[in-house]
Amino acid sequence: MIDSSGPLARSRALWNRTGLDLGSDEVLAQILDRGELSAWREVYRLARADADLRRRIHRIVLSVPLPLPRFWLAALRSLGEDVDLAAELPDYAATGP
Repeated sequence: MIDSSGPLARSRALWNRTGLDLGSDEVLAQILDRGELSAWREVYRLARADADLRRRIHRIVLSVPLPLPRFWLAALRSLGEDVDLAAELPDYAATGP
């Protein structure tokens, strides 16, 4: 369960949102990209018990340029997911101005 006053709901990653909808891949990607450590900890905590969330994180990491994609792959591996730590990933540096 997500605490409506917890770190995810208060995350600076949601600066352009009216609320938290973790069911949205766009919002999840925004948290993985721009969230702070407390928000990432909460995503990890939720992912421990939610296989669908783990699959969505994996799909996002493989398709969306993120600043720490291998961190997320390692986190997924620690949760028992079968991930390729050497997978080709989108280039975060190439997304700048």
